[in-house]
Amino acid sequence: MDQAQRKYRLPGRGTSSNRPGRFEPLTVSAVADGWAGDDDPLPVLRTQVSVEIPRSVISYNQSPDLPFDRSINPYRGCEHGCVYCFARPSHAYLGLSPGLDFETRLIARPEAPEVLKRELAAKKYQVAPIAIGTNTDPYQPIEKEHRIMRALLEVLSDANHPVAIVTKGSLIERDIDILSDMAARGLCRVGVSVTTLDATLSRLMEPRVPAPKRRLQVIERLAEAGIPVRVMASPMVPALTDPELEAILEAGRDAGAVAASWIMLRLPREVSPLMQEWLAVHYPDRAGRIMARLREMHGGKEYDANWHTRMRGEGPYAEMIGQRFKLAVKRLGLDTLLPPMRCDLFRPPKRASAQLDLFGD
Repeated sequence: MDQAQRKYRLPGRGTSSNRPGRFEPLTVSAVADGWAGDDDPLPVLRTQVSVEIPRSVISYNQSPDLPFDRSINPYRGCEHGCVYCFARPSHAYLGLSPGLDFETRLIARPEAPEVLKRELAAKKYQVAPIAIGTNTDPYQPIEKEHRIMRALLEVLSDANHPVAIVTKGSLIERDIDILSDMAARGLCRVGVSVTTLDATLSRLMEPRVPAPKRRLQVIERLAEAGIPVRVMASPMVPALTDPELEAILEAGRDAGAVAASWIMLRLPREVSPLMQEWLAVHYPDRAGRIMARLREMHGGKEYDANWHTRMRGEGPYAEMIGQRFKLAVKRLGLDTLLPPMRCDLFRPPKRASAQLDLFGD
C-alpha cells in the first residue's frame, strides 16, 4: 500500500498509485508509526484545479502517422481517470505523478480562448483542421464549471475554422448548438470513444467516464443534429475487450456513427506499471496473457513508439484485429471516407488595435 492509499480513500479513481514522475530525483514512502488507528476514517481524495496562463495554445506536431498537425488542450490532466490513458506521462513534465495526480491535480487554461484568437489572427497563420481531445478530454467533468471548451468553439466558429473533436464525455451535448452550425458549414466532426459495452468493466477501467450506453446516446444525439460522428473502438485491450470489437462498431453504427476507427492499448512510460497493477487487482487470471499479447505486438517490449506501428502493433495478433475491423466496417457501411473539412471559409479574427482606442464612442 503506497502513501496515497494510507492518506485517502479513493472512490471513483482509476489507479491507487501515485509514484513520482520519471524526472523527480526523490521518492517518498509512508511508514506506519503506530499512532494512527486502523479504524480511523480516511478522507476522500478530492480533485484540485489550478490555473495556467498559456503563452500559446496551438501545439504543432510533425508525426507522420497522425491525421492532424495541430491540436489544443484546454486542460492538463483528466478527471475521467482512465487507467490506460497514454497521456498520463505528460503530467511528469509538471513535476506531478502520472498516477493519482494525473486525475486529481488538474490544470485549467481559462485564457486559452483569447490566446487562440490572437494566434488565429497572426498574419503568418495558415489554416488547417485543429484537433481537440487527442491528449486529455475537453469534456471532462470540470468543463461544466470552467466552460473553456465552449469558449474555444465560439472562437473557432466565428473564424470559420475547422475542428475535429475526440471525447468520452456526455457534456459535449451542451454544445450541440455550436457544433451543428459548424457541421452545416463543413467545419466540424466528432469522434466518440467506446472502449467496451460492459458497464461493469467500463466503471473499473474508466471510473468517471459516462457509461457505454450513455456514450452511444451521445453519438445518437450528435448524429441527429447533423454532426458527422466516428465511433472509436479505442483502446482495444487484447484478451479483455477485443472480443467486443464488432459489437462496439455495430452499436456505434446503429446509434448514427458514419465512420469508425480503432487503436490498440498503448502503455508508454509510467502507464505500463499502472496498468499492470490494475490487471493484478481486477483481472489476475488474464494479466499474464494480456501482457504477453502486447509484448508480441511490440517486439518483446511492453510498448514501442515507432511511427506507424505504435497505434496498432505488429505481428499475427495485430493483423488479426486489423482484419476483423476491416471486414466489420465494410459489412456495417462504416468504411466510407468522409470529405475533408473546409478550410476555404476561414476568416481571421480581427486583431486588436491600440490606434482604434483614440476614437471613443
